Amino acid sequence: MHKRTQFCLAVLACLVAWGLSPSRPVRADEIVTITDEQGRKIYINLGETQANGWGTTSAHTPANSANSILPTPEISHLVEQTASRLQVDPQLVHAIIKVESEYDPKAVSPKGAMGLMQLIPETAQRFGVENPFNPKQNIEGGVSYLKHLLNRYGGDLSLSLAAYNAGEGAVARFGGIPSFSETKDYVQKVTNIYQTASPKSGTNAAEKKPPAPPITRYVDERGVVHYSNVE
Repeated sequence: MHKRTQFCLAVLACLVAWGLSPSRPVRADEIVTITDEQGRKIYINLGETQANGWGTTSAHTPANSANSILPTPEISHLVEQTASRLQVDPQLVHAIIKVESEYDPKAVSPKGAMGLMQLIPETAQRFGVENPFNPKQNIEGGVSYLKHLLNRYGGDLSLSLAAYNAGEGAVARFGGIPSFSETKDYVQKVTNIYQTASPKSGTNAAEKKPPAPPITRYVDERGVVHYSNVE
């Protein structure tokens, strides 16, 4: 085994034993997967462990930064295409991607969520995503999951976002939005971006048009459920 790999695995073993995890997103350039004794998958980036150490820098610019990353034309097209086909508002998908990964298709969270829409392994498998770092597959899986949540919670945006962040089980246990500060902040951030940002330019569009109205749910004559933020 390569000495560098041995070093990284030794560090990871110590972190697992101490109940610690990296506190920053990393990139997927040299990701390896390890399954611990409880069957949990743990991801480690061999390329950055020695260079930066754990938790020293963030891989993403904060969503409210003036230097915030904008989507590439390819990602914008994939979002528009996939969201329209699955009847989910593309603007909502853009807001989620912006908060989740800042449009970095190689993003990996400390908990192992991957890609643009930060899919955990279970969710990726659930929605047939073989390569979560492939933008097309990741967006397909993420939007499919989002539509599932909107269906489950009757179009309630706050509950759907809470479940996207904390899991459906947590929403069920709390009977609503979990009291986790991370989840509350997440719901607020996505909602704010969804209501005020242009999905294509990423610029504040509050002065150009009023905030997007809440999502409404209706069933057409064929029994197909639709969601729309168009009044």
